[in-house]
Amino acid sequence: MAEKFVGKWNLVESENFDAYMKQVGVGWATRTMAAKLKPVLEVTVNGNHVKMVSTSTFKTVVTEFDLGVEFEEETADGRKMKSTFTLEGDKLIQVQTPVNAGDKASHFVRYVEGDKLIMEMESEGVKAKRIYTRA
Repeated sequence: MAEKFVGKWNLVESENFDAYMKQVGVGWATRTMAAKLKPVLEVTVNGNHVKMVSTSTFKTVVTEFDLGVEFEEETADGRKMKSTFTLEGDKLIQVQTPVNAGDKASHFVRYVEGDKLIMEMESEGVKAKRIYTRA
C-alpha cells in the first residue's frame, strides 16, 4: 500500500506551517528560511522499508524506516525525536515523540489524492498542512 507514495513530489503549498514550526520550538531565523523553501520529496519503498529524501537549497533530510518499528530521528531543525510510521488504510501515519525534555510531540498524516501528496501535521492542537504535486 505504501507504493502509492513512491516517486518525486514538489512542494506547492503550505498552510499554517509557520505557526506549527513555532509551536514545536523552531527558532525565528530557521522558520523564516524554511517558509521560503520549496523542497522536493522523493519516496522509495522496498517491502516494509521506506526511504524519504527531502531536498532543498538549504538542506537534505533523509528519513529511513521500517513500518511499525520505532527509531530515533533528527528533525530538519536538529531536534532528537523517536518516530514510528504505520499504514492505516491508505494513510501513512507518523507519531513523533520527544527524546529531550521541553521538546514537543507531533502527529503526521500523509496521503495521496490524485496527483497530490498531502501532509497534515499537528502538535498540541496547532495544525498545518503541506501539499506536494507529483514531479
